Amino acid sequence: MADILDQIIADKRIEIALAKERLSEADIHKLWESKAEELKQYHPSLKAALTANKNIPLGGKEGVAGFGIISEFKRKSPSKGWIKEEGRADIIPLSYQQNGAAALSILTDEKYFGGKDEFIVTARKSGVTIPILYKNFVVDEYQLFQAALCGASAVLLIAADLKKEECKSLLHTAHDLGLEALLEMHSEPELEYVELEPDVCGINNRNLGSFVTDVQNSFRLAELLPKDAVKVSESGISNPDTVKQLIQAGFNGFLIGENFMKTANPGESLKEFINNINN
Repeated sequence: MADILDQIIADKRIEIALAKERLSEADIHKLWESKAEELKQYHPSLKAALTANKNIPLGGKEGVAGFGIISEFKRKSPSKGWIKEEGRADIIPLSYQQNGAAALSILTDEKYFGGKDEFIVTARKSGVTIPILYKNFVVDEYQLFQAALCGASAVLLIAADLKKEECKSLLHTAHDLGLEALLEMHSEPELEYVELEPDVCGINNRNLGSFVTDVQNSFRLAELLPKDAVKVSESGISNPDTVKQLIQAGFNGFLIGENFMKTANPGESLKEFINNINN
């Protein structure tokens, strides 16, 4: 799996070029302008969702969404293959919402993760109203318009994919479109991107080149982030006790996908996970 990130990005640039042939940049801009007012309803703040009820002590009775679980609709991964090929976007995301998710992450990369932009459209039509993170490998402004048009609330920007100036430009455009940005970092050198002031700072416990996962990465890097940053720990979280420890380390959110998606009923698995945090 070494260097698979380079291959993913190369394939992504080809995919974007083909998309622009089907719908030009000028046309996608016009399409956004025609639908911008209608799509405002799909922009609940991810940052606000993760910081709501943040002072509720563990075991508190108020909204479980205060634990900041970002439940992920992830059918496939490059390292594991199909996790839930039959997973339906009109069932699982809404079930996540009904069982206490603060927000959702929906994979939209098709080749490597079995995702589609249409999954976000479908989730919204099914009744999902909480924030949805458009999870893809965003390297072009065009993708921000795709994210906004399908009903996302925020986009993932990955430091490893982008030069700092590219990231700055994408962050600015995302905000112009009413989208927030979760900036994902994995290593200490990437923490310099924090000066761009993203809405949410994500620490990925999985190395995107080798797919090796180590939750200690979140504990190590959290100490180096600004105290007031909204922090999300991503990948490799499967134990409610780990969430309790990450809360104590200052994290506001926890992106969990595979742990739920590999079960028969991901929504019920989320509910059980939250109940175990409460205990």
